[in-house]
Amino acid sequence: MACPIHFYKEFIIKYQRNLLIGLFALLPVLPMALWAGPASAQQYNATAQQSGNSMGTLRIDGFSVDEIVAIKPGAELGFTISGTPGAVASLHIEGAQRGLTLNEVDAGLYEGTYAIGARDRITARSPVTANLRIGNQVVSTVLNESLQRGVGYHPAKQVPAAGKPRITGFDVSQGADLARGSELAFTLDGTPGGSADVTITGMKGKFLLQEASRGQYTGIYRIKPRDRITTDSVVVANLRVGDKIVAGTLARPLVASRPAAYRAAATCANCGTVEAINAIETKGTGGYLGTIGGGVVGALLGNQVGSGNGRTAATVAGAVGGAFAGRAIEGTVRKDVHYEVLVRLRNGGQQTVSFQADPGYQVGDRVKVQDGALVRDVG
Repeated sequence: MACPIHFYKEFIIKYQRNLLIGLFALLPVLPMALWAGPASAQQYNATAQQSGNSMGTLRIDGFSVDEIVAIKPGAELGFTISGTPGAVASLHIEGAQRGLTLNEVDAGLYEGTYAIGARDRITARSPVTANLRIGNQVVSTVLNESLQRGVGYHPAKQVPAAGKPRITGFDVSQGADLARGSELAFTLDGTPGGSADVTITGMKGKFLLQEASRGQYTGIYRIKPRDRITTDSVVVANLRVGDKIVAGTLARPLVASRPAAYRAAATCANCGTVEAINAIETKGTGGYLGTIGGGVVGALLGNQVGSGNGRTAATVAGAVGGAFAGRAIEGTVRKDVHYEVLVRLRNGGQQTVSFQADPGYQVGDRVKVQDGALVRDVG
Protein backbone atom coordinates (compact mmCIF):
# COMPACT_ATOMS: atom_id res chain seq x y z
CA MET A 1 0.00 0.00 0.00
CA ALA A 2 1.39 3.36 -1.07
CA CYS A 3 2.12 5.95 1.55
CA PRO A 4 -0.61 8.66 1.67
CA ILE A 5 1.97 11.46 2.01
CA HIS A 6 3.82 10.23 -1.07
CA PHE A 7 0.52 10.07 -2.98
CA TYR A 8 -0.40 13.67 -2.09
CA LYS A 9 3.09 14.92 -3.08
CA GLU A 10 2.74 13.37 -6.54
CA PHE A 11 -0.76 14.86 -6.93
CA ILE A 12 0.46 18.36 -6.00
CA ILE A 13 3.44 18.12 -8.40
CA LYS A 14 1.19 17.05 -11.31
CA TYR A 15 -1.33 19.78 -10.46
CA GLN A 16 1.35 22.49 -10.43
CA ARG A 17 2.81 21.22 -13.71
CA ASN A 18 -0.61 21.24 -15.43
CA LEU A 19 -1.33 24.73 -14.05
CA LEU A 20 1.95 26.08 -15.46
CA ILE A 21 1.25 24.50 -18.85
CA GLY A 22 -2.19 26.13 -18.90
CA LEU A 23 -0.77 29.54 -17.97
CA PHE A 24 1.85 29.35 -20.73
CA ALA A 25 -0.88 28.43 -23.20
CA LEU A 26 -2.87 31.50 -22.19
CA LEU A 27 0.02 33.94 -22.54
CA PRO A 28 -0.60 34.72 -26.24
CA VAL A 29 -4.29 35.32 -25.58
CA LEU A 30 -3.98 37.54 -22.51
CA PRO A 31 -2.67 40.65 -24.34
CA MET A 32 -5.55 40.45 -26.83
CA ALA A 33 -8.07 40.18 -24.01
CA LEU A 34 -6.46 43.03 -22.11
CA TRP A 35 -6.21 45.28 -25.17
CA ALA A 36 -9.67 44.51 -26.60
CA GLY A 37 -11.30 47.27 -24.57
CA PRO A 38 -8.91 50.09 -25.57
CA ALA A 39 -8.92 48.95 -29.23
CA SER A 40 -12.73 49.08 -29.33
CA ALA A 41 -12.67 52.51 -27.73
CA GLN A 42 -10.14 53.76 -30.29
CA GLN A 43 -12.25 52.41 -33.12
CA TYR A 44 -15.38 54.07 -31.72
CA ASN A 45 -13.59 57.38 -31.29
CA ALA A 46 -12.32 57.23 -34.87
CA THR A 47 -15.83 56.54 -36.13
CA ALA A 48 -17.24 59.36 -34.05
CA GLN A 49 -14.58 61.70 -35.37
CA GLN A 50 -15.40 60.79 -38.96
CA SER A 51 -19.08 61.37 -38.28
CA GLY A 52 -18.28 64.70 -36.70
CA ASN A 53 -16.42 65.79 -39.84
CA SER A 54 -19.67 65.56 -41.84
CA MET A 55 -21.52 67.91 -39.48
CA GLY A 56 -20.65 70.90 -41.64
CA THR A 57 -22.57 69.44 -44.59
CA LEU A 58 -25.73 68.58 -42.62
CA ARG A 59 -28.20 71.42 -43.14
CA ILE A 60 -31.87 72.31 -43.61
CA ASP A 61 -32.42 74.69 -46.52
CA GLY A 62 -36.19 74.90 -46.37
CA PHE A 63 -39.18 73.93 -44.21
CA SER A 64 -42.78 74.67 -45.14
CA VAL A 65 -46.37 73.46 -44.69
CA ASP A 66 -49.43 73.42 -46.92
CA GLU A 67 -51.77 75.44 -44.72
CA ILE A 68 -55.28 74.04 -44.30
CA VAL A 69 -58.65 75.76 -43.92
CA ALA A 70 -59.38 74.48 -40.41
CA ILE A 71 -57.60 72.46 -37.73
CA LYS A 72 -59.89 69.49 -37.14
CA PRO A 73 -59.74 65.68 -36.97
CA GLY A 74 -59.23 64.14 -40.40
CA ALA A 75 -57.57 67.22 -41.89
CA GLU A 76 -54.16 66.57 -43.43
CA LEU A 77 -51.07 68.76 -43.06
CA GLY A 78 -48.52 68.41 -45.86
CA PHE A 79 -44.92 69.22 -44.92
CA THR A 80 -41.83 69.74 -47.06
CA ILE A 81 -38.21 69.79 -45.87
CA SER A 82 -35.24 70.42 -48.14
CA GLY A 83 -31.61 70.02 -47.19
CA THR A 84 -28.82 67.47 -47.10
CA PRO A 85 -29.68 64.37 -49.17
CA GLY A 86 -29.53 60.85 -47.75
CA ALA A 87 -30.71 61.83 -44.27
CA VAL A 88 -33.58 60.67 -42.05
CA ALA A 89 -36.18 63.44 -41.90
CA SER A 90 -38.76 63.71 -39.12
CA LEU A 91 -40.84 66.34 -37.39
CA HIS A 92 -42.96 66.85 -34.29
CA ILE A 93 -46.00 69.08 -33.91
CA GLU A 94 -46.71 70.43 -30.44
CA GLY A 95 -49.99 68.87 -29.29
CA ALA A 96 -49.72 65.89 -31.64
CA GLN A 97 -49.91 62.36 -30.25
CA ARG A 98 -47.24 61.06 -32.60
CA GLY A 99 -44.35 62.17 -34.74
CA LEU A 100 -43.98 62.09 -38.51
CA THR A 101 -41.23 60.60 -40.67
CA LEU A 102 -40.91 62.13 -44.13
CA ASN A 103 -39.92 60.34 -47.35
CA GLU A 104 -37.07 61.52 -49.58
CA VAL A 105 -38.92 62.00 -52.88
CA ASP A 106 -35.89 63.53 -54.60
CA ALA A 107 -32.29 64.21 -53.62
CA GLY A 108 -32.49 66.38 -50.51
CA LEU A 109 -36.28 66.86 -50.79
CA TYR A 110 -38.44 65.27 -48.08
CA GLU A 111 -42.23 65.19 -47.96
CA GLY A 112 -44.82 63.82 -45.55
CA THR A 113 -48.46 64.21 -44.52
CA TYR A 114 -49.83 64.26 -40.99
CA ALA A 115 -53.50 63.36 -40.52
CA ILE A 116 -54.91 65.13 -37.46
CA GLY A 117 -56.46 62.66 -35.01
CA ALA A 118 -59.29 63.06 -32.51
CA ARG A 119 -56.83 62.94 -29.58
CA ASP A 120 -54.48 65.58 -31.02
CA ARG A 121 -54.42 69.01 -29.42
CA ILE A 122 -52.97 70.87 -32.38
CA THR A 123 -53.73 74.58 -32.88
CA ALA A 124 -53.12 76.94 -35.78
CA ARG A 125 -49.98 78.25 -34.08
CA SER A 126 -48.60 74.96 -32.73
CA PRO A 127 -44.80 75.03 -33.08
CA VAL A 128 -43.43 72.39 -35.47
CA THR A 129 -39.83 71.19 -35.21
CA ALA A 130 -38.10 69.50 -38.16
CA ASN A 131 -35.04 67.27 -37.80
CA LEU A 132 -32.54 65.85 -40.27
CA ARG A 133 -30.33 63.04 -39.00
CA ILE A 134 -27.26 61.35 -40.47
CA GLY A 135 -25.60 58.89 -38.08
CA ASN A 136 -25.40 60.55 -34.68
CA GLN A 137 -25.56 64.08 -36.08
CA VAL A 138 -28.83 66.05 -36.05
CA VAL A 139 -29.82 69.49 -37.30
CA SER A 140 -33.18 71.10 -36.43
CA THR A 141 -35.30 74.09 -37.33
CA VAL A 142 -38.71 75.42 -36.31
CA LEU A 143 -41.51 76.20 -38.75
CA ASN A 144 -42.04 79.96 -38.92
CA GLU A 145 -45.55 79.92 -40.38
CA SER A 146 -48.95 78.91 -39.07
CA LEU A 147 -50.73 75.66 -39.89
CA GLN A 148 -54.03 77.33 -40.79
CA ARG A 149 -54.75 79.70 -43.64
CA GLY A 150 -55.32 83.33 -42.76
CA VAL A 151 -53.58 83.15 -39.38
CA GLY A 152 -50.36 84.57 -40.77
CA TYR A 153 -46.73 84.50 -39.77
CA HIS A 154 -45.92 82.41 -36.73
CA PRO A 155 -42.50 83.26 -35.25
CA ALA A 156 -40.62 80.66 -33.27
CA LYS A 157 -40.17 83.14 -30.44
CA GLN A 158 -42.28 86.18 -29.69
CA VAL A 159 -39.42 88.67 -29.39
CA PRO A 160 -40.49 92.31 -29.83
CA ALA A 161 -38.49 94.26 -32.40
CA ALA A 162 -37.50 97.88 -31.82
CA GLY A 163 -38.81 98.89 -35.23
CA LYS A 164 -39.92 97.48 -38.52
CA PRO A 165 -37.07 95.58 -40.21
CA ARG A 166 -35.71 96.88 -43.51
CA ILE A 167 -34.53 95.24 -46.72
CA THR A 168 -31.88 97.39 -48.36
CA GLY A 169 -30.98 95.00 -51.18
CA PHE A 170 -32.15 91.77 -52.79
CA ASP A 171 -30.36 90.20 -55.75
CA VAL A 172 -29.66 86.92 -57.52
CA SER A 173 -26.62 85.67 -59.38
CA GLN A 174 -28.16 85.09 -62.80
CA GLY A 175 -27.49 81.65 -64.22
CA ALA A 176 -27.35 80.40 -67.78
CA ASP A 177 -30.70 78.63 -67.64
CA LEU A 178 -33.38 77.25 -65.34
CA ALA A 179 -32.86 73.56 -66.08
CA ARG A 180 -32.92 70.85 -63.42
CA GLY A 181 -29.85 71.10 -61.19
CA SER A 182 -29.12 74.75 -62.02
CA GLU A 183 -28.24 76.90 -59.01
CA LEU A 184 -29.68 80.28 -58.08
CA ALA A 185 -27.55 82.22 -55.58
CA PHE A 186 -29.52 84.82 -53.58
CA THR A 187 -28.24 87.70 -51.46
CA LEU A 188 -30.40 89.81 -49.19
CA ASP A 189 -29.17 92.86 -47.25
CA GLY A 190 -31.17 94.29 -44.38
CA THR A 191 -31.71 94.43 -40.65
CA PRO A 192 -29.34 92.06 -38.83
CA GLY A 193 -30.37 89.36 -36.37
CA GLY A 194 -33.42 88.17 -38.27
CA SER A 195 -34.49 85.16 -40.33
CA ALA A 196 -34.91 85.32 -44.10
CA ASP A 197 -36.54 83.10 -46.67
CA VAL A 198 -37.37 83.19 -50.38
CA THR A 199 -40.43 82.02 -52.31
CA ILE A 200 -40.43 81.55 -56.10
CA THR A 201 -43.48 81.07 -58.29
CA GLY A 202 -43.28 77.50 -59.54
CA MET A 203 -41.35 76.26 -56.49
CA LYS A 204 -43.03 74.42 -53.64
CA GLY A 205 -42.39 75.74 -50.15
CA LYS A 206 -39.80 78.23 -49.02
CA PHE A 207 -36.04 78.45 -49.29
CA LEU A 208 -34.17 79.64 -46.20
CA LEU A 209 -31.31 82.14 -46.27
CA GLN A 210 -28.57 82.16 -43.65
CA GLU A 211 -27.05 85.31 -42.12
CA ALA A 212 -23.50 84.90 -43.45
CA SER A 213 -22.37 88.26 -42.05
CA ARG A 214 -24.07 91.00 -40.06
CA GLY A 215 -27.16 92.04 -41.98
CA GLN A 216 -26.35 89.96 -45.09
CA TYR A 217 -28.33 86.78 -45.78
CA THR A 218 -27.26 84.35 -48.49
CA GLY A 219 -28.31 80.99 -49.90
CA ILE A 220 -28.16 78.81 -53.00
CA TYR A 221 -31.25 77.10 -54.37
CA ARG A 222 -30.81 74.09 -56.67
CA ILE A 223 -33.72 73.68 -59.10
CA LYS A 224 -35.56 70.37 -58.63
CA PRO A 225 -37.30 68.22 -61.28
CA ARG A 226 -40.79 69.10 -60.05
CA ASP A 227 -40.15 72.87 -60.11
CA ARG A 228 -41.87 74.95 -62.78
CA ILE A 229 -39.72 78.04 -62.47
CA THR A 230 -39.52 80.39 -65.46
CA THR A 231 -37.75 83.65 -66.20
CA ASP A 232 -41.03 85.44 -65.36
CA SER A 233 -41.45 83.74 -61.96
CA VAL A 234 -42.05 86.21 -59.15
CA VAL A 235 -39.39 85.98 -56.42
CA VAL A 236 -40.23 87.33 -52.96
CA ALA A 237 -37.91 87.61 -49.96
CA ASN A 238 -39.23 87.81 -46.40
CA LEU A 239 -37.14 89.18 -43.54
CA ARG A 240 -38.39 88.63 -40.00
CA VAL A 241 -36.98 90.23 -36.90
CA GLY A 242 -38.78 89.33 -33.69
CA ASP A 243 -42.51 89.51 -34.39
CA LYS A 244 -42.24 91.90 -37.33
CA ILE A 245 -41.84 91.08 -41.00
CA VAL A 246 -41.01 92.89 -44.22
CA ALA A 247 -41.07 91.59 -47.80
CA GLY A 248 -39.20 92.53 -50.94
CA THR A 249 -39.59 91.46 -54.59
CA LEU A 250 -36.71 90.69 -56.94
CA ALA A 251 -36.50 93.48 -59.49
CA ARG A 252 -35.00 91.49 -62.37
CA PRO A 253 -35.50 88.09 -64.04
CA LEU A 254 -33.79 84.97 -62.75
CA VAL A 255 -31.95 84.40 -66.04
CA ALA A 256 -29.86 87.05 -67.75
CA SER A 257 -31.36 88.49 -70.93
CA ARG A 258 -30.08 86.98 -74.18
CA PRO A 259 -29.55 88.49 -77.64
CA ALA A 260 -32.54 88.48 -79.99
CA ALA A 261 -30.84 85.91 -82.24
CA TYR A 262 -30.47 83.52 -79.32
CA ARG A 263 -34.08 83.93 -78.28
CA ALA A 264 -35.23 83.19 -81.83
CA ALA A 265 -33.07 80.09 -81.96
CA ALA A 266 -34.35 78.95 -78.59
CA THR A 267 -37.87 78.73 -80.00
CA CYS A 268 -36.76 75.90 -82.32
CA ALA A 269 -38.39 72.91 -80.62
CA ASN A 270 -36.75 70.30 -82.87
CA CYS A 271 -33.21 71.75 -82.68
CA GLY A 272 -30.49 70.24 -80.56
CA THR A 273 -27.01 68.75 -80.46
CA VAL A 274 -25.69 65.26 -81.07
CA GLU A 275 -25.14 63.69 -77.66
CA ALA A 276 -24.07 60.17 -78.65
CA ILE A 277 -23.62 57.92 -81.70
CA ASN A 278 -24.10 54.20 -81.08
CA ALA A 279 -23.25 51.39 -83.49
CA ILE A 280 -25.84 48.64 -83.06
CA GLU A 281 -24.80 45.18 -84.25
CA THR A 282 -27.61 42.76 -85.08
CA LYS A 283 -26.76 39.11 -85.69
CA GLY A 284 -28.26 37.84 -88.96
CA THR A 285 -30.07 34.54 -89.48
CA GLY A 286 -28.58 31.84 -91.69
CA GLY A 287 -30.32 31.01 -94.97
CA TYR A 288 -30.69 27.91 -97.11
CA LEU A 289 -27.16 28.11 -98.49
CA GLY A 290 -25.64 27.86 -95.03
CA THR A 291 -27.95 25.03 -94.03
CA ILE A 292 -27.40 22.94 -97.18
CA GLY A 293 -23.67 23.63 -97.43
CA GLY A 294 -23.10 22.85 -93.78
CA GLY A 295 -25.13 19.68 -94.04
CA VAL A 296 -23.11 18.41 -97.03
CA VAL A 297 -19.79 19.09 -95.36
CA GLY A 298 -20.98 17.50 -92.10
CA ALA A 299 -22.19 14.39 -93.94
CA LEU A 300 -18.87 13.97 -95.74
CA LEU A 301 -16.95 14.25 -92.49
CA GLY A 302 -19.33 11.90 -90.69
CA ASN A 303 -18.95 9.33 -93.46
CA GLN A 304 -15.28 9.03 -92.59
CA VAL A 305 -16.02 7.80 -89.10
CA GLY A 306 -16.59 4.12 -88.14
CA SER A 307 -17.96 1.37 -90.35
CA GLY A 308 -21.25 -0.41 -91.01
CA ASN A 309 -24.22 0.94 -89.07
CA GLY A 310 -21.92 3.15 -87.02
CA ARG A 311 -20.73 4.90 -90.18
CA THR A 312 -24.33 5.47 -91.30
CA ALA A 313 -25.25 6.99 -87.92
CA ALA A 314 -22.18 9.21 -88.01
CA THR A 315 -23.06 10.37 -91.51
CA VAL A 316 -26.60 11.32 -90.44
CA ALA A 317 -25.36 13.03 -87.26
CA GLY A 318 -22.73 14.90 -89.25
CA ALA A 319 -25.29 16.11 -91.75
CA VAL A 320 -27.64 17.39 -89.04
CA GLY A 321 -24.88 19.01 -86.99
CA GLY A 322 -23.28 20.47 -90.08
CA ALA A 323 -26.55 22.01 -91.16
CA PHE A 324 -26.94 23.80 -87.83
CA ALA A 325 -23.31 24.89 -87.86
CA GLY A 326 -23.54 26.11 -91.44
CA ARG A 327 -26.64 28.15 -90.63
CA ALA A 328 -24.96 29.71 -87.58
CA ILE A 329 -21.80 30.56 -89.55
CA GLU A 330 -23.81 32.19 -92.32
CA GLY A 331 -25.76 34.17 -89.71
CA THR A 332 -22.51 35.48 -88.24
CA VAL A 333 -21.15 36.45 -91.62
CA ARG A 334 -24.39 38.19 -92.54
CA LYS A 335 -24.67 40.21 -89.30
CA ASP A 336 -26.12 43.69 -89.71
CA VAL A 337 -24.72 46.95 -88.27
CA HIS A 338 -26.80 50.13 -88.08
CA TYR A 339 -26.32 53.41 -86.22
CA GLU A 340 -28.45 55.30 -83.72
CA VAL A 341 -27.82 59.02 -83.18
CA LEU A 342 -29.03 60.39 -79.82
CA VAL A 343 -30.00 64.07 -80.03
CA ARG A 344 -30.40 66.28 -76.97
CA LEU A 345 -33.08 68.85 -77.82
CA ARG A 346 -32.94 72.42 -76.54
CA ASN A 347 -36.05 71.93 -74.48
CA GLY A 348 -34.30 69.16 -72.52
CA GLY A 349 -35.88 66.23 -74.35
CA GLN A 350 -34.16 63.42 -76.26
CA GLN A 351 -34.75 61.90 -79.67
CA THR A 352 -33.08 58.97 -81.42
CA VAL A 353 -32.66 58.76 -85.22
CA SER A 354 -31.56 55.50 -86.89
CA PHE A 355 -29.24 55.16 -89.90
CA GLN A 356 -28.41 52.07 -91.96
CA ALA A 357 -24.86 53.35 -92.58
CA ASP A 358 -22.40 55.67 -90.88
CA PRO A 359 -24.37 58.95 -90.52
CA GLY A 360 -21.29 61.16 -90.72
CA TYR A 361 -22.16 63.20 -87.61
CA GLN A 362 -19.98 63.81 -84.58
CA VAL A 363 -20.85 64.37 -80.94
CA GLY A 364 -21.55 68.07 -80.41
CA ASP A 365 -22.86 68.77 -83.93
CA ARG A 366 -25.86 71.10 -84.07
CA VAL A 367 -28.74 69.39 -85.84
CA LYS A 368 -32.49 69.48 -86.51
CA VAL A 369 -34.93 66.60 -86.48
CA GLN A 370 -37.25 66.90 -89.46
CA ASP A 371 -39.84 64.25 -90.37
CA GLY A 372 -37.83 61.58 -88.58
CA ALA A 373 -34.62 62.50 -90.42
CA LEU A 374 -31.58 64.44 -89.23
CA VAL A 375 -30.22 67.59 -90.93
CA ARG A 376 -27.49 69.99 -89.90
CA ASP A 377 -28.51 73.17 -88.10
CA VAL A 378 -26.71 76.04 -89.85
CA GLY A 379 -28.69 78.76 -88.10
